[in-house]
Amino acid sequence: MSHFRQSSLHELVTLLWAPSVCLSSGDGQIRAQGLDGFYTNDYRVLSGLEVEVADAVVEPVGCRLQGPASAVFTSRVRLDGDEGADPSVVMHRYRSVGQDGLEERLELVNYGAAPVRATVRARARTDLAPVHVVRGGRQAPHVDPRPVAGGACWAGAVQEVLLTAEPVPARMTSEDADVVLSFTVDLAPEQPAGVTLRAIARNNDPETAQRTFLSVAPRNPPVLPHRTTGAEEPRDPQRRKLLQASVRDLQRMLLADPLEPADSFLAAGSPWYFTLFGRDALWSASLLLPGARRLALGTLRTLQRRQGERHDAVAEEEPGKILHEVRRETLRLNDMVIPPLYFGTIDATMLWVRLLHSTWQAGVDEAEIEALLPSLLAALEWITAHGDSDADGFIEYRSSTRGGLANQGWKDTPDAVRWADGRRVASPLALCEVQGYAYAAATQGAALLDAFGLPGADRWRDWAARLQQRFRATFWIDDATGVYPAIALDADKRPVDGAASNMAHLLGTGLLNSREADLVARRLSRPDLDCGYGLRTLSSTSRAFNPHSYHCGSVWPHDTAIAVLGLAAEGHHAVAHSLAEGVVTAAEEFAFRLPELYAGTSAHDGEPVLAYPNACRPQAWASAGAVAMIDYLESHDSTSAGIESGDHPGLLTAVPEPRHT
Repeated sequence: MSHFRQSSLHELVTLLWAPSVCLSSGDGQIRAQGLDGFYTNDYRVLSGLEVEVADAVVEPVGCRLQGPASAVFTSRVRLDGDEGADPSVVMHRYRSVGQDGLEERLELVNYGAAPVRATVRARARTDLAPVHVVRGGRQAPHVDPRPVAGGACWAGAVQEVLLTAEPVPARMTSEDADVVLSFTVDLAPEQPAGVTLRAIARNNDPETAQRTFLSVAPRNPPVLPHRTTGAEEPRDPQRRKLLQASVRDLQRMLLADPLEPADSFLAAGSPWYFTLFGRDALWSASLLLPGARRLALGTLRTLQRRQGERHDAVAEEEPGKILHEVRRETLRLNDMVIPPLYFGTIDATMLWVRLLHSTWQAGVDEAEIEALLPSLLAALEWITAHGDSDADGFIEYRSSTRGGLANQGWKDTPDAVRWADGRRVASPLALCEVQGYAYAAATQGAALLDAFGLPGADRWRDWAARLQQRFRATFWIDDATGVYPAIALDADKRPVDGAASNMAHLLGTGLLNSREADLVARRLSRPDLDCGYGLRTLSSTSRAFNPHSYHCGSVWPHDTAIAVLGLAAEGHHAVAHSLAEGVVTAAEEFAFRLPELYAGTSAHDGEPVLAYPNACRPQAWASAGAVAMIDYLESHDSTSAGIESGDHPGLLTAVPEPRHT
């Protein structure tokens, strides 16, 4: 395989219906290069689909999305012999994506006075490459086509794709790895005519098919609410457009558990993560409660069926642990080697417990919760038996030595956790937010045990109280701006300095008292973190800050949404409102389809919203976060009580003396 310069996702048009997605240029061409292609079930099944008109120049004039899964691409067709400045023929490419296929209707319209005959050619090819090969910037060899009636077929060990046309092409030829379908189209004045192309993908490998998640659409999918509270849509046009786009995308990202197709969950994101990711699915479902109760139950049950049962060092599986991700085959990307069922996450188990509690509070039938209580007990045991690997009372992870993820919180890139001076932090790491998740899981798990008459609740409340005391004595540090929780404890149990968005995840967990929450809210309100377009992942005062980095200064909408809901839970509405409105402002730059992340540029300094070039878009927890934030904004006036800028007398007495590093 050869390497080439990878194109950027943010420049491509994305159409999706999980588990399928089509990426193309704005002119509609799917060029056999870069990231272009039609993908399904973690494979690129078409790497090229280009349309041309013989003896003509095709001039793109626009693209219009007609929903998450369809678009129309329009071009003028300047035929040889056209007189005057304006060509008389216009071509529309109506493209739609289904769960396992792509359809493209080519429609030509003759606005001239005389009939026109045009020869339209469609050129297709494929490499049947796994998505991790494409994502890694590697170029797989193209697969030779096999002619079939009315089209062509490409077959590999795992996937095959059938391309057909209606009407049958007048001529079909092979040019290297390309199939070229030629059609003669007669165009009477003002009478549209054209052809329809269809590509259908099939799975050839029963073993990998068992790990393939199904589209939920044919199986009575849950209808996701436009508001988590079921209220009316916003009057504000910006909020309304963001809400509508987010819900439409979420509806097309639903997948079903092949072991029980009645249970649905949200795929993580397009195009690389159209599968089950524990953390992403749990946060997405949580952000859509209390409205999306069916989705929450489906997410809980899908993950419960795959809960860890044994010790497997390669998969990082442990009894009671909730998985990180499921793939059709081993993922090989740069230095990573991720097995098909992979458990390398420190937080998904606690998040599963929290979603179970939230779903119960949302009012689902208690029998549904009761059926999951054995998994609750196993998850709680994992927290202390395996989550605290060195028995110091904190939950930590060690960097994988077997090709897995180096960092196993939500900021999972190797350089995601930094000292204030820019140095990387060595593992094992006890992330601050993970301690908050653990506290909430223990106390909420105890509440469930009490409610269903099971023993052990006092044990978990006592454990949570001790964790709270240890956290208060260990994590709080200070800098020139004041006192705040460290992002983590390093391998030597030193608190890692440098303000980051991680502290926002502590809000609403119960780990902080009200005055500690005041301190966190005040820190989040400063312009080094609240950039005006949302919450930065890392303060601009850090030496590692880079607004264009993945985890060290960018804005992730889901991260901001978690902060907004936490601030609201603690009563800090002014800061919550500022952060949420910042994301709404940024969303317009992305046509209200929020990406996974974007640059943490400063609105306060007049800087524009800028894309992170290879951010997935849409991403489930970004879209779910948008729904949650708009619901919050519609429910709370911007003048609601909360912390404001200025002094807060007495706040510093709420925490012990900070530790200095």
